Amino acid sequence: MEIPIQFPTVPLSSGHNIPVLGLGMSHHGGYSHNALLYALRSCGIRHIDTAKRYGNEELVGKAVSESGVKREELWITTKLWPGDYGYDKATQACLDACKRLGVQYLDLYLMHWPDAHVPGKSSREARAETWKALEDLYYRGICRSIGVSNFLIHHLEQLKEDCSVVPHLNQVEYHPFQRPQELVNYCKRNNIVFGGYCPLAKGQALTHPLILRIAKQYGKTPAQICIRWSIQNGVVTIPKSTKESRIQENCQVLGFILADEDVCTLNSLHDGRHVSWDPTNVL
Repeated sequence: MEIPIQFPTVPLSSGHNIPVLGLGMSHHGGYSHNALLYALRSCGIRHIDTAKRYGNEELVGKAVSESGVKREELWITTKLWPGDYGYDKATQACLDACKRLGVQYLDLYLMHWPDAHVPGKSSREARAETWKALEDLYYRGICRSIGVSNFLIHHLEQLKEDCSVVPHLNQVEYHPFQRPQELVNYCKRNNIVFGGYCPLAKGQALTHPLILRIAKQYGKTPAQICIRWSIQNGVVTIPKSTKESRIQENCQVLGFILADEDVCTLNSLHDGRHVSWDPTNVL
């Protein structure tokens, strides 16, 4: 059996270190028990990213338990769905997530989406009230780090005005066609680690001629080029896969470095397209 790779980590302002590469879960068939076990046992994956929305927290907990990997070696992220926004509901939702995952604490808990439908409250008010619940869960040690997902600069600015803890991480769609550099720069200035999901643009990046050319040049796959590019841009990167061979391929991105000119070429592919949710119009 191969010795699993140890992935580098990035420090969060919470004092904890998050692995730069994770394995993302999703809904609509986005879970494979055998693939997750393989990732943990054979590929060195220690960072698992799931969400209540995906409906597989219990299955993830089962795989973690079966894997034999010690809890303290793992980084488990899950996310709070807007239907659970509000102070009391968010607090209970977190405790329920821990129970489903079979853990005493979460390494990272994210507000999944900036829009909130809490009766009698604006989205901003609902986000602030929910974030205060996450702050208290953080102070209690139930969430070792807290953050947000799909938040743009104005959402982050409002949280900063309304609350006391700046999010430790913001997880946003990030791939060669969607590289929100202004948001990346904002997060960097405010000591918010930037996380990226959909690094392969749901497969759209795998057939682009420039990406294919660079992959051939390095003797790598287009997926490996995209993931390596994302990590080199300082992004905590969360590819999703339910296939063991793809997970192994995605993990083999530490043995090479893209030249600056190739990073610039990939950066230039940004055209603003979204392959996932677009939070632009959320107030």
